[in-house]
Order: sequence, then C-alpha cells, then structure tokens
Amino acid sequence: MSDLSQVWKQLGTYVRGSWVHQKLNNGSVVGKVGRTLKKSGNGGAKKREFGTKNVQQLLMNEELYSRFTEWGLVIEQDIWLIDDTAFYTELYNLLGESALKAENVELVIARLSKSDKFYSIKVFERLNNFYQRWCQGEFIDALPDANFPQQKMLQVKAKNLKLGLRAVDIYTGLNVLILLLELHRYTRQFEELKQQIIFYPSGQPDTGNFFTSQLLRVINYSDSIEVGNFASTVGEFLYAGNFSGAYLGDANLTGVNFTNAILTGTYLGNANFTGANLSSANLGAANLGDANLSGANLSSAILRRADLSSANFSGANLQNANLSGADLNYADLSSSNLDSANLRGANLTGANLRDAVISHAIFKNVTCFGANLSGANLEGADLSQADLCRADVSGVNFMNANLTGINLSDSILFSANLQNAILHAADLSYAKLSGALFNGANLNSCILIGADLSRVNLSNVNLCEADLSGVNLSEADLHGADLSEAVLCGTDMSYANLTGANLSSSNLTGAIFNGANLSYTNLSYAILENVDLTYANLEGIIWNDNQSWVGVRGLETAVNVPAALKQQLGLS
Repeated sequence: MSDLSQVWKQLGTYVRGSWVHQKLNNGSVVGKVGRTLKKSGNGGAKKREFGTKNVQQLLMNEELYSRFTEWGLVIEQDIWLIDDTAFYTELYNLLGESALKAENVELVIARLSKSDKFYSIKVFERLNNFYQRWCQGEFIDALPDANFPQQKMLQVKAKNLKLGLRAVDIYTGLNVLILLLELHRYTRQFEELKQQIIFYPSGQPDTGNFFTSQLLRVINYSDSIEVGNFASTVGEFLYAGNFSGAYLGDANLTGVNFTNAILTGTYLGNANFTGANLSSANLGAANLGDANLSGANLSSAILRRADLSSANFSGANLQNANLSGADLNYADLSSSNLDSANLRGANLTGANLRDAVISHAIFKNVTCFGANLSGANLEGADLSQADLCRADVSGVNFMNANLTGINLSDSILFSANLQNAILHAADLSYAKLSGALFNGANLNSCILIGADLSRVNLSNVNLCEADLSGVNLSEADLHGADLSEAVLCGTDMSYANLTGANLSSSNLTGAIFNGANLSYTNLSYAILENVDLTYANLEGIIWNDNQSWVGVRGLETAVNVPAALKQQLGLS
C-alpha cells in the first residue's frame, strides 16, 4: 500500500470545520451509511460506531482531496485562490491533531492521480515553502494574531481534546513532511514531473538553503513530546527519500523504513537504527560509526567506502549488500547475514563476525587482522588475498572457499572446515590447526612454517611446493598426499601416516620420521640430509638409484627396508 495514500486518508481526518460539522450534524450521510451498516446483522452498537467513524473518514478524505485541488489554483498571476494565510490555517486545521496513516494517503492519491485539476508542482512548492519556514519555528513563534498553531490549539481545547501547542505544531509539520515525501515519490514515475518535484528534507545540497542538521532538528523537536515520536509518525514514509549529505548524528530512527533511500555522504554516527529497513538503500560514503543497526535489514544496500567502524550489526541482514572498501574496524557483525555480500577491500580489523553467515561472499583483499570469525559460515566465499592474521576462525566453515593467497598466519583454526578449499599460496605460518578438516583441499605452494598440524587429517591433500619447515605433523594422516617439491626442513612427522604419499623432489633436511608409516611413499630425488627414520616403516618406498642417503639416521631400526635399498647402502 502506498504511503502517499496514507497521507491523503489521514489528511482527510482533519476536515475543514464548517463543511464537515454541517454534514455530520444534519445526519444525512451518517443516517444513510448507518442504515446500510445496520442491515449487515449482528453487533448493532459496534456497527453504528464503526459506521460513524467510517463516515468521518470519508468526509475527511473528501475534504483533503478538495483542498489539494484548490491549493494549486491561481486566479491571476501571483494571486492564489487560497491565499497564504488561509493556506496555513487549513494546514493546521487539517493536520494538527494526529499523525497521518498510510491507508489515508492511498485513497486520496489514487483519485488525485486521475484528476486534471491537481496542480502538483504548485502544491509541492507551497508545501515545501511551509515546511522550510516551519523548520525554523516561524509559526509557533509568531504573535497571537498570526499564530496558526495557537488558533488550532484553542479549537482543539473547545472539543475537550488534550493537545498542547507544541503537539499541534509538531503534528502539522510532520504531516506536511509526509506529504512532501509522498509527492516526491509519486512523481518519480512521470518524466515531466520528476525533475521539478524533488524534495530534500534537509534542503538541497550545494545550494544556499541546504542546512545539514535541519532534519535532525525536526527529529529532536518531534521527540520532545514523546520519545520515538518521529520514527513512529514519519518512519514508514521515509522510503525512497533523498537524505544525501544530511547530518543525523545520534538520531533515533528505530524501525524506520529507508528502503531505496538515498543517504550518500550522510552522517549517521551513533544513530539508532534498531530493526530499521534499509534494504536497497544507498549509503555510499556515509558515516555510521558507532551506529546501532542490530536486527536491521540492509539487504542489497550500498555501503561502498562507508565508515562503519564500531557499528553494531548484530543479527542484521546484509545479504547481497555492497560493503566494498568499507571501514568495519571493530564492528559487531555477530550472527549477521552476509550471504553473497561484497566486502572486497573492506577493513574488518578487530571485527566480531562470530556465527555470521558469510557464504558465497566476496572477501577479496579484506583486512580481518585480529577479527573474531569463530563459528562463521564462509562456504564458497572468495577470500583470496584476504588478511586474517591473528584472527580467530575456529570452527569456521571454509568448505569450497577460495583462499588463494590468504594470510592466516598466527590465526586460530581449531576444528575449521577447509574441505575442498583452495589455499594456493596461502600463509598459514604458526597457525593453530588442531582438528581442522582438509579433505580435498588444495594447499599448493602454501606456507605452513611453524604451524601445528599434529593429528590433522591431510590425506590426499595437495601440498605440492608447500613450505612446511618446522611444522608439527606428528601423528598426522598424510596418506596419498602430494608433497612433491615441498620444503619440510626440520618438520616433525613422528608416527605420521604417509602411506602412498608423494615426497619426490622435496627437501626433507632434518625431518623427523620416527615411527612414521612411509610404506609405498615416493622419495625419489628428495633431499634426505640428516633425516631421522628411526622405527619408520619403509615398505615399498620408491627412490632413485643415485639418491644420497648420507647422514640419514635410524635406518638400522627402520622396518620393512627394501632389500634393494639394503644392498645399495650395504646394510645387513
């Protein structure tokens, strides 16, 4: 349902006194509708009450429609049919008692869109002029004889309604703001109008009437009668509005609807967007530092190069959002949905992504130094060239992810799922990998210097040209692994299972194979200087004839040493 129609309906709620009272008092309309409703059966009293209320709404809508067709009429050049004094009086009379509702607008705008008597440009200009003057407090500060809010308040009191001067002024101004937002949005569909009806709640940027804090003043003024009054009154009408360049720091925007809104370059630091809808909104280069966006909907939102440092996105929906180049330093993204989001080049240093869903996201060139990603789902994500140095990625699902060139040095990868992940040229030096799953992973040219891979399952993993110098691979399962041309200098592979592994042309200088199972392992052209084979199982190993075994230790205790090797080395 269109917000514009809401506006119109509620606007109608505030009928031009004499005409409405006359119609209601003579009972002609009420009687007619009342009789119609009465025929429908049960609950006579309730139906009569509903009938009267409905009639009032109908009369109000009719009045609003009528007013809008007259506000734009000119008798002759520069002379309005409804002069400014009458215009302002009518605005306060129609709009000064309560907030407009969406359903009110829809009915009226539907009629106006079909009318050839609706001079939308002129009506917009008059309403915009009122809004700008209202924002400066011109009407509420006027002398009694020209104080439209005061005149309306006296009418309200005469009806025994408890509504103060400030409330009358606030409701009128907010309802005019709603009308302007709706006119702006409605005319987007007409080429001949959309260039002439553009509404900026804080004024038009780069012009003399641009006051960056104007809307913030409206919000704070509105909330003076009740906390959250602006959000509850205008919040649902903000979608597709233009708020570029505005200053809204510390604003209470809980639950507002900013769908498709333009907020480029807007300052929103410390603002409260809890539960707000910002789907498809453009927040490029906006400042949301320390803002609260917990539970907010930012799906498909544009946040390119935005300042999101220390912002709270916990539980937020950022699916398909564009966060490329964004500053997310120490942001809280725990339990957020970043599925298919673009975070290329974003800075997530110290960010909290615990239990976040980041599957199929683009994490290329992301900086996550010291970030917490424990329990996050990054299945199928592209993290190529990302920096996750010293990050906590324990229990993270990296299945089928692209981790080419990633920096995971000194990171915590306990029980991480790296199955079928591409880790080509990745840096995992000094990483803690206990319990990590590597089935089907590609670690070609990977740097694993000083990493703890004890008891890790690396069976059939591609570790070709990888640097595993000084790595703890004790009791690891490396059967069928490809370690050709790998560097394993000083690597501890005690009691590891290397059955059928390929270690051809690898550098095994100082490697420890104490008690390891090397059955059917390919050691051809490997450098075996100072290798320890104490109690190793050498059944069916493959080596080349001219291979040097100088300095190899423990051969006398090794088991299942091939007869040909014994003969070559002169062993009994």
